[in-house]
Amino acid sequence: MGIMEITQAQKDVRDTFVGGFTGQLVSAVLWGTSAAACTWHSLHLGEIVLVLGGFLIFPVTQLLLRSLGHSYALPKGHPMNALAIQVAFTLPLTLPVVIGIAALRPAWFYPAFMITLGAHYLPFVFLYGMRQFAGLCAALVASGVAIGMYLPKPLSPGAWLTATLLFLFAFVGRQVSRRN
Repeated sequence: MGIMEITQAQKDVRDTFVGGFTGQLVSAVLWGTSAAACTWHSLHLGEIVLVLGGFLIFPVTQLLLRSLGHSYALPKGHPMNALAIQVAFTLPLTLPVVIGIAALRPAWFYPAFMITLGAHYLPFVFLYGMRQFAGLCAALVASGVAIGMYLPKPLSPGAWLTATLLFLFAFVGRQVSRRN
């Protein structure tokens, strides 16, 4: 695939998924719901909400795209389909690490999840052709490390921060998508 083909394929991804707007918005709501469950009920409920709800992000994102009158998937045979599928599976495949860490140190559930989520966003830089995803990756990884290392009992602050970052980034992505 040549440079022009890659650029066009990335534009297709940005256009189809509105620069990540819908996925980030759905994810922000999920992280906010998990944060609320942890804050006002228990860490265990917050964990369940985030892990189980995470499996609904893609279908809910597709529903939201459809409701906005958008295409909800790249066309069959699109050159970015394989990468998009691989990227989608990176986060679920890291869940055993997050759960293992949380089993040993429950307060590290959200910081560990933030780090794996941040790493998950790094390939989005190429997939979408948007450097902004590198910023989101860096913010999540650095925040996860800092919260895990420096807060004495980091239960829900990481979840609240992640919800906020995802919400803000949803609108950054939408703006970049519109500009291009």
